[in-house]
Amino acid sequence: MLLPPALLLTLVLGGAADDLMSARVGPLNLKVPAIWKHHLEDGSQKYVAPSGDAYFLLDIGQTAAPLDPGLCRKKILDKMGDAGRWTLLSIGAAPAASKVDVDRSDDGQTEAQTLTYVGCDGRTTWSLVFHLAAGKKERFAPLADRIAKSLEYVHAPR
Repeated sequence: MLLPPALLLTLVLGGAADDLMSARVGPLNLKVPAIWKHHLEDGSQKYVAPSGDAYFLLDIGQTAAPLDPGLCRKKILDKMGDAGRWTLLSIGAAPAASKVDVDRSDDGQTEAQTLTYVGCDGRTTWSLVFHLAAGKKERFAPLADRIAKSLEYVHAPR
């Protein structure tokens, strides 16, 4: 059975958009979508899906002095607020957290979703903020989770 060219192209490109490749960004290694466009925007690493339906920002910082990794995460979360909305995780063998925000229009319709991940190993802090268009949660939320959980510190946590 022959598939129509448009369907064949969709099937071929659909998987390719989510193929991940290794990238090193400062003191971090992570997996990023191979065909997403990457550039620096206002100091953030920005990766944009070819469709324009999703993008993520990666920001990396350093602590002034080495901290206990759990205390470092606590300080990040205290500064960001929304205390009860964060899910505590471990990413890159260090404390991390995530939360989901839904942006709604005045009529209550979902316009976009933001998945935020943060972490710290006691020396390096990072945030990954993944924005996706309404109706694209099933496609991009699992990808955001894969990208965030692929993060590794280049140096060993203290």
